[in-house]
Amino acid sequence: MSTKRSGLFIGGLLVGSAIGAVTGLLMAPRTGKETRQILKKSADALPELAEDLSSSVQLQADRLSESAMRNWDETLIRLKDAIAAGLEATQRERQTLSETEAELSPPSRPPLR
Repeated sequence: MSTKRSGLFIGGLLVGSAIGAVTGLLMAPRTGKETRQILKKSADALPELAEDLSSSVQLQADRLSESAMRNWDETLIRLKDAIAAGLEATQRERQTLSETEAELSPPSRPPLR
């Protein structure tokens, strides 16, 4: 779960930075021409920013996928071990009950003729 949160954090950080930059440019005491030039440069940088964001999200998704697979494999191994232990305990209990039953049952008598 932490990899998902960090991916969301990074994405939010990048988007927030872009929004903050645009807002700062619009509120700055510059002439309209200067502001438009800066906005054009920022707009030209957006594809690279989007590519970086996409790469970051893909990396986080890969990490999350790997983590999920590791957790699944570990859970499967623990489940197999638990099933094997349960079967073994059942067999021991059956053996114990059979021995106890044999000790408690009266000796068999030969049939009467």
